[in-house]
Amino acid sequence: MKRLGYTRYVAQGGDWGNAISEVMALQQPQGLLAIHTNMSATLPEAIRKALPAGPPPSGLSPEEQHAWDQLTDFYVHGLGYAIEMNQRPQTLYGVADSPIGLASWMLDHDIQSYDLIARVFDGAHEGLTRDDILDNVTLYWLTNTAVSSARLYWEMRNSKAGFFDPRGVPLPTGVSAFRYEIYQAPETWARAAYPHLVFYRAHDKGTHFAAWEQPQLLTEDMRETFRGVRKA
Repeated sequence: MKRLGYTRYVAQGGDWGNAISEVMALQQPQGLLAIHTNMSATLPEAIRKALPAGPPPSGLSPEEQHAWDQLTDFYVHGLGYAIEMNQRPQTLYGVADSPIGLASWMLDHDIQSYDLIARVFDGAHEGLTRDDILDNVTLYWLTNTAVSSARLYWEMRNSKAGFFDPRGVPLPTGVSAFRYEIYQAPETWARAAYPHLVFYRAHDKGTHFAAWEQPQLLTEDMRETFRGVRKA
């Protein structure tokens, strides 16, 4: 950012972008004012210990129970792609050899996103278009980056921290919780995970790829999160 001429800036991300933004916040480079995430790392210790198949802790609110249900489904049924990329990324040569193989692999990331994409190809008008989806697959195909992008999971295989474990981010933080994310982080979990939470909003729609599917909602949340630090 300094080389680009910026002395004050913010960071935002979902999925791996969240992990990168949070690690940046932990490093606190000069000029980084705040972060925003649409896939926050907020799991309480009791939840982490009970996953993947144990009974949930007692006394969960409706929002927390919804998050628990999403998490158990993901950990039991939705981690196949991550395990393959974590342990044997090079065996995914088929996705670099066939555009159909690549599309199949990419479209089956998580069940909520898959259902959305299936509805779009059936003619529904929500979030994405057919061209949006095909453009995304084409980007990986033309640059031949399917297997190399999978290696990120292999390179992180020795990390001791869980992907959703709170990191104690010391900077002002905003959280957008979309309904059909891998899990929709409840506000109670977000406030416990982020000591300097300055913004939280739960949305009744949106999947894992919110920046792609719901750009207007995400942009509004980011502006509200960062408005305060811009004036500081």
